[in-house]
Amino acid sequence: MVSLSNNRYPSASAITELLKPITWFPPMWAFSCGVVASGVSILDHWRIVLVGIILAGPLVCATSQAVNDWFDREVDAINEPQRPIPSGRMPGRWGLAVAVIWTVFSLAVALLLGTWGFLAAALGLALAWAYSAPPLRLKQNGWWGNAACGLCYEGLAWITGAAVMAGGEMPDSRSLTLALLYSAGAHGIMTLNDFKAIKGDEQMNVRSLPVQLGARNAALTACWIMALPQVVVIAVLTAWLPGWHPIALCLLLAGQLALMAWFVRKPIERALHYSGFGVPLFVAGMMLAAFALRQTASVA
Repeated sequence: MVSLSNNRYPSASAITELLKPITWFPPMWAFSCGVVASGVSILDHWRIVLVGIILAGPLVCATSQAVNDWFDREVDAINEPQRPIPSGRMPGRWGLAVAVIWTVFSLAVALLLGTWGFLAAALGLALAWAYSAPPLRLKQNGWWGNAACGLCYEGLAWITGAAVMAGGEMPDSRSLTLALLYSAGAHGIMTLNDFKAIKGDEQMNVRSLPVQLGARNAALTACWIMALPQVVVIAVLTAWLPGWHPIALCLLLAGQLALMAWFVRKPIERALHYSGFGVPLFVAGMMLAAFALRQTASVA
């Protein structure tokens, strides 16, 4: 049982802020991409889809945010002291308590998705704790930490969506290929979040990519990591289903490349803006690729 040393209780708004609803979108979207890519009727399985989306975002992803904020409270006191824990709006050990409660609740809800859904949720939660908590604390190195986040937020969520729609069967190789490629690209997206925390990361010895490589080199690395998997996606979709889908993906990538050229010139100042304008083009391509895969299933 978590010991709460402070008699005060956090407000509902502080708990909501700790769980960061704005971060729930990527895994919810990736789960939906897996659902679409499965080729299975969504209307016939809408309850599974709804539970899966809730599990991916408001539960598992929210848990990861609470865990991260608790174990990052010293870093946040430097970079973002207004956050609930360093500001005192989440008193005592309530940040840890929320993380534990949300973990247990997520696992309970995951049982509704069967064996595959439960195991996927358990793996996602394990990665969330391993990312932030000692002794592993994968985020201490940007290469490992961002890989764990990309796999959890994009690949695992996509594969889970496809698997639960197929009755718990492993998705086919094409769906797995797309899920893993977009997971690789998400590594670069995760790096974008690190530019705002360089000062605190340096002081607390968190070796994010901007700390290891410098801001400009980290920005270039992130852009390459985001772009190259999309090139491969375009190539494999062209082989699987020649037509308008790869052309549309090329246009989305072209838009990203233009924004990347603007971003790398002032990465610290522009990382947040690139997240707001460039990343939506990346995730739009994910759904487009999922619909392309769905079309190949209908053709077959």
